[in-house]
Amino acid sequence: MGQILIRNLDDTVLDALRRRAAEAGSSLEEEARRALAASVGLTREAALARLDAVRGRIGAPAGPTSVDDLRAVRAREGS
Repeated sequence: MGQILIRNLDDTVLDALRRRAAEAGSSLEEEARRALAASVGLTREAALARLDAVRGRIGAPAGPTSVDDLRAVRAREGS
């Protein structure tokens, strides 16, 4: 995933993003990501479809996953 830094963002835009984030119960950063994705026509569903396509090309990871490891630890600790 890439990163960007946006300078000279208008305060009213930033305030609006903060309000939307608070109403959605998410972070300002997440709300900004959603707004940028929506502005270029990449909906959540489209993004998930792209990820599924990539997963299909690269296949399942070999060996246990981090979820498997976490379950094993919890089983040992009796959680």
